[in-house]
Amino acid sequence: MTTIAANLQAVRERIAAACVAAGRPAATVSLLAVSKTWPAAAVRDAAAAGQRRFGESYVQEAVPKVAALRELDLEWHFIGPLQSNKTRPVAETFAWVHSVERLKIAERLSQQRPPELGPLNVCLQVNVSGEASKSGCAPGEVAALASAVAQLPNLRLRGLMAIPEPGDDIATQRRRFATLRVLWERLAADGLSLDTLSMGMSDDLEAAVLEGATMVRVGTAIFGERTYQ
Repeated sequence: MTTIAANLQAVRERIAAACVAAGRPAATVSLLAVSKTWPAAAVRDAAAAGQRRFGESYVQEAVPKVAALRELDLEWHFIGPLQSNKTRPVAETFAWVHSVERLKIAERLSQQRPPELGPLNVCLQVNVSGEASKSGCAPGEVAALASAVAQLPNLRLRGLMAIPEPGDDIATQRRRFATLRVLWERLAADGLSLDTLSMGMSDDLEAAVLEGATMVRVGTAIFGERTYQ
């Protein structure tokens, strides 16, 4: 068993244990392996261990990587900040975008999505911690943005995503994730058909699962510490 395969197994066991603690079936949480900065070979190792969903944050790195691995028929998610001039390759390459924070970005993705690929699945990124350095719309802007995005052709609004400020204890982590869950529940109560809460990473996935995460985004615990160029 490769190191990546062993790490994947350990992460799956953590998710399963968190689901038991939350009283939820393990099948209600999917694992997104965050492969940004890692070469195609690392993705191949993870795919050989049964992983199908992968997350990328840098358009110029991701597009050739996706092309190089096309025969594996993987599901690719864009999870990084997205600028207007990069929407076309994302719309043409990915199955999901987790980081929609402005209507302009959503409109461009909708316009540029090739019809033959079917609707692009999108989540709205919310800045639940109010950090100036973090991407995401303000919690008070979510309802209006969700309503507008849900009307766009070629997109399917699936839910919300957040990267909260790190917390040292699980109670703090849970409180921040709960902020996103409450927003998600309000949107559902308003009639939007949502099924995805994208929250939780290597250091806090247990807290996220306890607060209702349906997808956790894990990179370091699978691939190791990143070295940025």
